[in-house]
Amino acid sequence: MYKDKKLHFIGIGGISMSGIALILKNMGAIITGSDAFSSYNTEMLEKEGIPVFIGQNKDLVKDADIVIYTSAISSEHEELKEALRLQKKVVERAKFLGELSKEYNHVLCISGTHGKSTTTGMVTSCFMLDKKNPTVQIGAIHPLLNSNYHVGSKEFFIMESCEYKNSFLSFFPTSEVILNIDDDHLDYFKNIDNIKASFQKFTHLLPSNGNLLLNRDDQNTMSIEPKNSTNIYTFGIKNEANLMAKNITYDDLGHPIFDIYYNNEFYLNVHLNILGDHNIYNALATTLLCLVHDVNKEAIKKGLESYSGVKRRFELLGKYNDNVLVYDDYAHHPTEIKATYNSVKNIKCHQNYAIFQSHTYSRTKEHLEEFAEILKQFDNVIIAPIYPAREINIYNVKETDLVDLIKKDNPNVWYIDSFDKIVDFLKEKVIDNDLVITIGAGPVNEVGIKLLNK
Repeated sequence: MYKDKKLHFIGIGGISMSGIALILKNMGAIITGSDAFSSYNTEMLEKEGIPVFIGQNKDLVKDADIVIYTSAISSEHEELKEALRLQKKVVERAKFLGELSKEYNHVLCISGTHGKSTTTGMVTSCFMLDKKNPTVQIGAIHPLLNSNYHVGSKEFFIMESCEYKNSFLSFFPTSEVILNIDDDHLDYFKNIDNIKASFQKFTHLLPSNGNLLLNRDDQNTMSIEPKNSTNIYTFGIKNEANLMAKNITYDDLGHPIFDIYYNNEFYLNVHLNILGDHNIYNALATTLLCLVHDVNKEAIKKGLESYSGVKRRFELLGKYNDNVLVYDDYAHHPTEIKATYNSVKNIKCHQNYAIFQSHTYSRTKEHLEEFAEILKQFDNVIIAPIYPAREINIYNVKETDLVDLIKKDNPNVWYIDSFDKIVDFLKEKVIDNDLVITIGAGPVNEVGIKLLNK
């Protein structure tokens, strides 16, 4: 369908856009792209033979058959304006991905406020080990693929499915996972009721023989009213569900060990290689989706136990001075940071240092007190400059607002206005057996990388 077609991507450096571009290139399409900044993704694309222009150039769209753009692109972007003037076929990213998914027999959409990338990664590992050769689109770099995509057969398309701006409502799922529903992206949704309404619309996209997998322990998820014709399966730990984790213990590094029961019968024992109780839920969702699609039990077990995490999800970057653990985590919502903290406290160390970069001004304003409440529990807290992403600061919020709240209960908190200064601070402070973790969806991981390189 897309062979020899010329497609231009505006904002090609985004994790989803880059993956779609590479899938299409492997289908024989001719791809070009532009982005505001160079990045790991733009460099990867150029290594794969896709030219990327940094900045804006309206001449890039003149030969394109289709122009694809992200929802973050301004209507004043000169390439977008030129494409519309030339009456090119112009498609927003999510709608295009939805159209692309129509070519597959089974479209597995993994959604939820937290845990999408990890669960999509786990599912991918299990399906690959069972030699099902799925096509994959994931919002992070998967270690098995060494990429954020995989071009496989037309039987299965495994898709990370984001709710922001109702993106996932453009998809054509045959199976859906809802991991959880929380109050995120309030700059768009405004309140939790609107978020739940969006997820409900998502479930109504399923065909009459579709499969819906729900977290039985998440109250917001269980408030969803799906179509009566949908096949519904549940997973959980606390409440009775089709698939449950029982007999949970932890090894010395804090990795969970547990038994999985399917319809009250023992199914298998799992020893995860990643931290956190939240990853037990991700593993349960993975197992249940694999069961629904007849993935071999041994592939499920091996896929879960060998899975080391996607990039930037509680990723061990290395050791500073041979004995200071340095981690990075993508957490940018209070619920996610709480899960990160719970993982950190299960690791034996002298003291921990959390470097937090809040993601967007609107989220900082909305969750300021919640951020402070969880961050104050770390031994030491460094607040980095807020990452604006798509926003300008119309919210009258600043980093010191967070510092002041944390300082009421924890005096060991500092605002430091550059990554280089944070690295210098850490070099002076950390001692043997300390732990350093960067937290946030922006480029705060550069702190850990720079610390290890110095």
